[in-house]
Amino acid sequence: MEFERIADIKRLKFIIETLKKSLPDKAEVLDVGCGNGVISRSLGAEGFTVKGVDISEKTIAKAKSLNRYPNVQFEVKSAEQLIADGSKYHAIVCSEVLEHLHEPEKLISTLHEILDNKGVLIVTVPNGKGPRELFVTKPVISLTQKNNFLWKLLQKIKSSLGYKGTTVQSDADDLTHIQFFTKKTLQKLAEENKFNIVTFGKTNFIEDVFPFSFFAKRIKLLQKIDCSVAEILPYSFTGGFVTVWQKNNIDVNC
Repeated sequence: MEFERIADIKRLKFIIETLKKSLPDKAEVLDVGCGNGVISRSLGAEGFTVKGVDISEKTIAKAKSLNRYPNVQFEVKSAEQLIADGSKYHAIVCSEVLEHLHEPEKLISTLHEILDNKGVLIVTVPNGKGPRELFVTKPVISLTQKNNFLWKLLQKIKSSLGYKGTTVQSDADDLTHIQFFTKKTLQKLAEENKFNIVTFGKTNFIEDVFPFSFFAKRIKLLQKIDCSVAEILPYSFTGGFVTVWQKNNIDVNC
């Protein structure tokens, strides 16, 4: 498994378990905004047939270079091109993508069009008011915009501690968070685009918040405890949401 963080593994297991319950035989999974392809390859290792797409040529090149599964393919492709293909999918994965988009509703509308009426859309996003976004992401964005001495000092400190600007999931040039979803606003996004969220889950708690993150990064037991704690806390305390969406205009005769 390419993921090492327990929260990432937990998110991946949620995706795999959902797909195993939902997919008909010989169905193809579409991984939208697949980045470096780690989720696509992980699904390929489980026997799923997967198409990973992303608009970043850089990340797709890396995804292809790391791929050794004949049942997994990668393409540089936009949402508009997905519609033009005319293909329908029984399952679409959109993991850690929407928070980077200026207009996430446009992608969701596209996914509604290419999803089979009885299919499932799996969406994972950070909790916009969770510990990581409140105490790490938003302050860092503010410092980035100021580009002052404090920001340059923080960059040096992060570099010395081994923190990078990329993730296991993506080497894209810009991974800035633009959207900060809450449970309520994510449900609203779904409803406004003809979806119902039928499953709502949690990831971790404060694992990503410094200084706890410094120790959790090195001690897996702390990560496991953190993920377990998240399960017993209210949704507002989780670091991220894992969700399953279904179209709300399903025609049972389709």
